Amino acid sequence: MANWMGGSAPAMAAQIADGYILLSSANLKGFLHPDLQSLRMELEKTLRAVRAEAPPQDDAVAQRTRNHKISRISGALQVIHNQLSTR
Repeated sequence: MANWMGGSAPAMAAQIADGYILLSSANLKGFLHPDLQSLRMELEKTLRAVRAEAPPQDDAVAQRTRNHKISRISGALQVIHNQLSTR
């Protein structure tokens, strides 16, 4: 049973995207394979949603915020992929 930070996989994915949780392999030690798969699926959904947002070209702050979210989610997906491949 996973100890979801935030209560559930979708909530944890949203918190990762917003920068409240920084994912590392130490955070994922208590997660089983199906839990990691579920978190990966939720992160991929969140990534698609963030990429679908198109802020105005002249709004630099919105562009930067979107790019930071994409970066945080991509990094978390790499950590999860690494964790899944080492098990």
